[in-house]
Amino acid sequence: MTHEFKKIVAAHVAAKAKDIKSVLATVVALEGSSYRKPGVRMLLLANGEMVGAVSGGCVEKEIQLQAQSVFETTIPKIMTYDGRYRLGCEGVLYILIEPFNLSNLFIETFHNALKDRLSFKITSYYKKEVIQEIGLGTKVQFQSSTYPVSLKHPLNTDCKSLEERMSPCFKLLIIGTEHDAVVLSSMAHLMGWEVHIVAHPLEAKTMSDFPGSSAFEQITPENYDASELDAQTAVVLMNHSYAKDLLFLQALQYSTPAYVGILGPMHRREKLLDEIIDKNPEVSEDFIGIIYGPAGLNIGSVTPEEIALSILAEIMSVVRKENPMFLKDKLNQYSN
Repeated sequence: MTHEFKKIVAAHVAAKAKDIKSVLATVVALEGSSYRKPGVRMLLLANGEMVGAVSGGCVEKEIQLQAQSVFETTIPKIMTYDGRYRLGCEGVLYILIEPFNLSNLFIETFHNALKDRLSFKITSYYKKEVIQEIGLGTKVQFQSSTYPVSLKHPLNTDCKSLEERMSPCFKLLIIGTEHDAVVLSSMAHLMGWEVHIVAHPLEAKTMSDFPGSSAFEQITPENYDASELDAQTAVVLMNHSYAKDLLFLQALQYSTPAYVGILGPMHRREKLLDEIIDKNPEVSEDFIGIIYGPAGLNIGSVTPEEIALSILAEIMSVVRKENPMFLKDKLNQYSN
């Protein structure tokens, strides 16, 4: 996922500034089932630190041992990890381990892609065998340029390849500044989402009141520009004010987020929608269809933390196009 790769790049940049070498580990193929799927990555530093994980915690120590030869020789390798005898996931992982030494141009282009919310593609070249060989490795394709993650060796594009399209980081826009908004902001940050807060100018709050938030804007609904909201964005209205929610819904009606959540009972949502349609009979059915209220899944939530959990779970189910269910009732339990 993009936010995981973002953390890997940030950790590499910090390590490089201290002259600490980095190695990237990527699950490139899988036979059977596993905790994580191909495309998951982690960073290993020469000082023994690790950033990210490719499993629930059982594989990482073995990867760290296998990475030593890559640190020493700079030659990429493929290792396998058979979880059928150790994890209980009944799968065999094929893991590419390679030097990770990003150029300044790569880092600049990557940061620009994040800022402009542009997608990019990561391609890893590998062989489905235990081998240490020049030519294995990864490149990243941006809009108009492609860079390898290391300039040490050329890539062998005749190898098998794993391609992954990376979407912009998922963004949660919280409109409101009450205590439940603070809790939702913190929990969304733990999920790796970018959290943006919109507050009315009369609210005496600042960005420091919202742990984990990456942007804070004080603006009236009449002046709010929602045109840049995209399908990688969810919005939750948490004003605890019917009038403010109505005005912000009007500001959002021409935008295209993946989800708009509203607090309060169902009749409150229906009243809001009635007023939106009454004021603009041409409002699109697509916009009406992405409005969820009361926001959240029915999991018995009572406290602000529990309510935040139910909202985040509902957003995930909508974005991933999944019907919430007990995993014990799902036939393929490791494809969630």
